[in-house]
Amino acid sequence: MAPTEEARAHVPEVRVVAAGAPLRWLAAGWGDFRAHPLPSAFYGVCFAAMGFLVYFVFQHAYPYVSALITGFFLVGPFLAIGLYALSRRRERGDPAWLAPTLDAWAPNKSALGMFALVLGVILLVWARASLVVFALFFTQDMPDVHDFVGRIFVRDNLEFLLVYLCVGGFFAILVFAISVVSVPMMLDRNTDGIVAVLTSLKAFSANVPAMIVWGCLIVALVAFGFATWFVGLIVTVPVIGHATWHAYRELV
Repeated sequence: MAPTEEARAHVPEVRVVAAGAPLRWLAAGWGDFRAHPLPSAFYGVCFAAMGFLVYFVFQHAYPYVSALITGFFLVGPFLAIGLYALSRRRERGDPAWLAPTLDAWAPNKSALGMFALVLGVILLVWARASLVVFALFFTQDMPDVHDFVGRIFVRDNLEFLLVYLCVGGFFAILVFAISVVSVPMMLDRNTDGIVAVLTSLKAFSANVPAMIVWGCLIVALVAFGFATWFVGLIVTVPVIGHATWHAYRELV
């Protein structure tokens, strides 16, 4: 649905930050993690368990594993609501308890639910697009989990790799642009989804250098988590989630 003039009128102003601002957000996110490590790690364990579950269920169909695990980037902003709530509680001086954050979505469930639905649809479209790219451009038999990396980075599959990165990059940038600050904003201000998405797009377009740095940091930290068989996600995901809260607070 196209944004209405009323929705545009409610979009707040955004700040322009330096390209190095994401490093400050990460430092603040690490500070939040250290201040309440157990509730933060709880969410990290949930993300790591999701990765293990996807691997276990689809280990003989690696295109699905690839699509669903990389789809983490697409739905991660919504699934980290509890981490945003923890950072907000610490900011307000409230006890950083886990229980009050488990239903942090409830006060604005309609807007957050609609946004989750949008992310879910994008994830499903990406999963289908990923399979189509495999079918059209992968020149060998479908790889399994154990030899995927070795078989992807060969000369015969460079065209596949380029197309896969371009298609995946399109979905990743789209979701990144609409979710930079939207979920923390809906949590914090109980705003509707349209205003939150417009604000996120506004913050993204006004801070492209910082967004490039921020996106690269997120990819690097999540990739590290994947490289450690998801164990690293126990720390990296909470830090990213807390840092996203600080990004919202500085940008909006």
